[in-house]
Amino acid sequence: MAAGTINTLVGSGTLITFPTLLAFGVPPVTANVSNTIGLVPGSISGAIGYRRELRGQRSRVLRLLSASLLGGLAGAALLLVLPAEVFATVVPVLILLGVALVVAGPRISRWVAVRHDATGGLPHHGAWWVWPSILLAGVYGGYFGAAQGVLLMAIMGIGIQENLQSLNGVKNVLGAAVNGVSGLVFAFVAQVDWQVVLLVAAGSVLGGQIGAGVGRRLSDAWLRGFIVVVGLAALVAFVLG
Repeated sequence: MAAGTINTLVGSGTLITFPTLLAFGVPPVTANVSNTIGLVPGSISGAIGYRRELRGQRSRVLRLLSASLLGGLAGAALLLVLPAEVFATVVPVLILLGVALVVAGPRISRWVAVRHDATGGLPHHGAWWVWPSILLAGVYGGYFGAAQGVLLMAIMGIGIQENLQSLNGVKNVLGAAVNGVSGLVFAFVAQVDWQVVLLVAAGSVLGGQIGAGVGRRLSDAWLRGFIVVVGLAALVAFVLG
């Protein structure tokens, strides 16, 4: 439930569920894939909770959704073929980068907006680099996913001229897509503990609704601050772990 709440607000719920599953003796790969599948209903629940903020963003969501789906497939494939040490080395760097981008987001967004004034501002779907960046975030999310939401919010917060509450709704849809497509792959080719899946799913669905209720009450400044705190906590957890 806590993971579903945090995933809806920011997107680092895996940092709660994954270590917990390991503590109960679930093998690492099985814990990772089972957790990914189990969090899908929670992500969908969070997206439904933010449906009001998603109004008017249909074309943007569909465009970015294609990047997330492709990235999620690639990330799932990497988990199955590469040793864990390869990507685990990059994870802290990605989290730190995401936090730094969230902090610098407003200033960078103003700079980007000025640069695009001559063309009438940024397109509705964002700067040109948003789509490939969402693709890379999807690869990361398909592989492991902790703090994926921090990266997504950093990318969209800088490259798309929109308030953070609306972008948080988009983030929940993209996160659900990444977990869903990678989870589908894992369900067929990886060792899944379906009891774990059901337990995580039940809690995350409830947490998704709690997160949506709490999240939309936060101002952009508070939401940005919360993203930074969770991102730094994720970084510390990886470094100390």
